[in-house]
Amino acid sequence: MAEGEHPRLLLPAFVPHDLCKELEFVQKSCSTVGYRPNVFSTTLSHLIATNSSHLIMPFVSIRERLKEKVEELFDCQYELFVEFTGLISWCKGAQIGWHSDDNRPYLKQRDFAVVCYLNSHGKDFKGGMFHFQDGEPATVVPMAGDVLIYTADSRNIHSVDEITEGERLTLTMWFTRDPCHDEDVKLVALFSQRLLTHQNDGPDSYLPMPASNNMYWFSLDPASPHQSGFDIRWARIHFVGFNFCTYDPISDPSFDPSELLIRPLHLAREDEIFDKEFLNSLHALQVVQFYYWKASEMQEIKCGTETGNRVRLAQPLPEERSGLNFFISSNHQLAETVLGHEDDIQPPFDWTNFSAAVTMWERHCCRLERELLISIPQWKLHQTIFSVALADQ
Repeated sequence: MAEGEHPRLLLPAFVPHDLCKELEFVQKSCSTVGYRPNVFSTTLSHLIATNSSHLIMPFVSIRERLKEKVEELFDCQYELFVEFTGLISWCKGAQIGWHSDDNRPYLKQRDFAVVCYLNSHGKDFKGGMFHFQDGEPATVVPMAGDVLIYTADSRNIHSVDEITEGERLTLTMWFTRDPCHDEDVKLVALFSQRLLTHQNDGPDSYLPMPASNNMYWFSLDPASPHQSGFDIRWARIHFVGFNFCTYDPISDPSFDPSELLIRPLHLAREDEIFDKEFLNSLHALQVVQFYYWKASEMQEIKCGTETGNRVRLAQPLPEERSGLNFFISSNHQLAETVLGHEDDIQPPFDWTNFSAAVTMWERHCCRLERELLISIPQWKLHQTIFSVALADQ
């Protein structure tokens, strides 16, 4: 129950399965190196900054539902503001000792915490159990769709066990009574700066633009040179059987190959290369992760006729590879240790279905972008993000 000495509540199956999978897609295609060791994160402001603003739309309704539930549990209707919304991945080695969420001076504004589990302990990862120091429930076993709500103060000191295998995914939110820390006002301002001052009705307006390369670079020692880590975009692609490649020649020996990740490139798989040029690595990664999110639907399509005129299927990789540069991790073993290997849990791959997924991804992004552009005027008017009823089209 929310009342009592340790106010907290566990809500089983509160987040729909489909939304869990969609938010997993967003995290695995957009995340950067996070705020603590072996943690990756995606914030709403980061999505705006990387021209993926439309991917905020899946968050809107669940943020509303969670805010209403917190207000109901703690009898504080119309008093709360969202202070932070983010997707967080805890990978092998990540853990947190006993603490309360407001134990740092700059976080004193946080009143309530919400953790939505997007995947399941024992199935998708090992370790990562959530423990409260006192009160009941003493231990929470993360299961996809479950939501944990508690006061972000010394009444709910907690810890998280070390992740020993896999990747633990959560949607995490904090709420505050202090309007100075209202996340929505800041996000609406970012929308105004980034969206409404640019032309957004072009055919490529949904294409993502990566942040700086160092935001995707993982190393056990943040101060170490790039040779001792790996790029998480490359790792995500590699672990589902792909690789980034480009035909651009590199004549300068001092050139940093990671710079090619922000340029147009192709995807290769085994001895074939997909004959579509992607704008950059983030564009390619979003399409790949979308394909695996929609794998079951892809199996049903099984024809690719809608994309036949737009995207050619993979062609055999040329025997002569001069000028064809492949990106490889400088620390493959570290990448597998931290992120694990996903080959065994992925469905069979099919180039025809992947070709169809390219167009499905484009349509998905365009639909979300239309919803976003319709919503922004109302968000600006009220200085808050909420579900806007869309007229029948």
